[in-house]
Parts: sequence; C-alpha cells; structure tokens
Amino acid sequence: MILLIKLLLAHLLGDFVLQPSRWVAEKERDTYKSPRLYLHVLIHFVLILLITMDARYLVPALVIAGSHLLIDLAKLRLQTSKTRKTFFVLDQVLHLAVIGAVAWWTEPFAIQLSAPQLNALLIIITGLVLLTTPVSVIIKLILSKWTPATEIKTDIIETRSLQHAGMMIGYLERILVLIFILNQQWVAIGFLVTAKSVFRFSDLKAGQDRKLTEYILIGTLLSFGIAIVAGVVVNKLLQSGISGI
Repeated sequence: MILLIKLLLAHLLGDFVLQPSRWVAEKERDTYKSPRLYLHVLIHFVLILLITMDARYLVPALVIAGSHLLIDLAKLRLQTSKTRKTFFVLDQVLHLAVIGAVAWWTEPFAIQLSAPQLNALLIIITGLVLLTTPVSVIIKLILSKWTPATEIKTDIIETRSLQHAGMMIGYLERILVLIFILNQQWVAIGFLVTAKSVFRFSDLKAGQDRKLTEYILIGTLLSFGIAIVAGVVVNKLLQSGISGI
C-alpha cells in the first residue's frame, strides 16, 4: 500500500506541481512535436525513482511513464475546446488506474473492510448524497412559496453570479457541516456560517431589498439547519452501533 502512496505522490508532483501552465499550452498547441511533453514524462519517471529510492522499481517506473506518454498523446489529439474538461477527468482516471494496477502488480495489496466498517461507510455516503441534490430540491420547494422582488434590484447580484454557483456553494457548505459534526468540530460550523454571512452581506447591501434579504436568510438557515440535523443523525447512527448490524 505504501508503494501506491509513493506513486500517487510522484503523479501529483509531476502532473500539477512541476508542470507550469505554459507547458500545458505548448503541449496542446504542438501535441507530439512539443519537447515539453517528453520532458514532462521524463520528470514523472525520475520522480518515481527518487521517491521510491529503489532500483527494483525501474520497470514499474518505465511502465507508468510510457503509459503516461500514450495517454497524454491521445488526450492532446482527441480533445477539443468544448471537451477539454471531460478529457482532463478521463486523463486523470486513466493515469490513476495505471498507477493502481502497477502498484498492485508490483506489491499486491488488498483493502479489507469488516462488515461494521462497510456499514458505517454506507451510512456516511448516504448522508453525503442526501446533502447534495435531494436537500437542494427540498429547499427549493420550501422557498417556492416566497418570491422576492427581483425585477430590478437583484440584477446587480445576478449578473455577477457564476452559473450554478449557488447550488455548488450549498453542496459544499452542507458537506462541510457533516464532516465537522462527524469530527466534533462544532466551532468550525460557526466559522462557516460567519464566513458565508460576511460574503453575502455585500450582495444583500447591493440588492437593497428586504424581501430578498429574508429570502436568502431563510434559504441559508434551511441549508445549515438540515445539514446539522443530518449530521447529528448520521453521528448517532454511527455511535449507536447500528453500523455493526
């Protein structure tokens, strides 16, 4: 398992920390003709040898570096400006799959979880899923009975807002609340509420609409309130031993 961690570290350093954005731009422009592409692969190879510090891993390093070159070449040739994000995700998934396979082939390992651990993991995953889209739908339904005066005054807020940003903020804040509760970090939840309030204050001030202020306040309290209740329930389930059933 420690070999897998070392290989992951080498990948993170090579693909992100030690790859400047100008290298990425050059590779996308010149594809297989770019010297940066081969230098990038060489850096991955050297990093694996430096981090493992063992000549036995020379062949695994060659396999990973060679596959990295092929995967990057395929991505550079096939991706377009519209599919760049999709190919980035696919590129990383393939790299990680190769790393996992090579690590297992070199030093076989197994991730073993007992029945209680699997049940506990299932409870946590269920809580996380609940706090994303399902809770967003619930909050939207509750708030649908109120319509803030948005004809003119909220234009300032809406034109400066990223698409789907509010939904993503809701997901993240509720997931963070669950994580904090599971780790008994109640103070951190207070900091999270305060931070969101500070950032929202400028929006509300710009809107200058009492109904909008109340609308946003209700939504925020609902989001945090549901997240806290869900976090407490998940925590109680884990502590009560139900995960061992």
